[in-house]
Amino acid sequence: MEDDILNETVSSEDLKKFERAYHTELTEARVTRETQFNYAWCLVRSRYSADIRKGIMLLEELFKTEESGDDSAKRDYLYYLAMGNARIKEYSTALQYTRSFLQVEPGNQQVATLEALIKKKMEIEGLKGMALAGGVAIAIGGILGLGFALAKGKR
Repeated sequence: MEDDILNETVSSEDLKKFERAYHTELTEARVTRETQFNYAWCLVRSRYSADIRKGIMLLEELFKTEESGDDSAKRDYLYYLAMGNARIKEYSTALQYTRSFLQVEPGNQQVATLEALIKKKMEIEGLKGMALAGGVAIAIGGILGLGFALAKGKR
């Protein structure tokens, strides 16, 4: 059930609706923080990594320019930055965002769950990477061994 956090995708209707609103405000040179957040929130939940990366950029911009001291908004930005980075397998960056969040609000169960899920994904991906690398090494070793055996047979 926890895996659903990172696998949840936005509906194409929602994405189109918020994209239209964002681009309308952009052409009028008056994009509100709420519109930018809503669009970024949809993008980080997209099926496509290019969308997710665009959403991350919009969220980073919102986070860096937040001046009102709105802690709730900053928490939302951090959470979705962590989620977006995890979805594109930038796990170290995602963990930095969850850790920053948890320093301010250590008891936040939603973020603690996301952090645990990111660590679990890192472990699984690391094991897959090691298995793949091990498999490649075995295959190369087998090919070299076969090559040497064939070379000895020709002598």
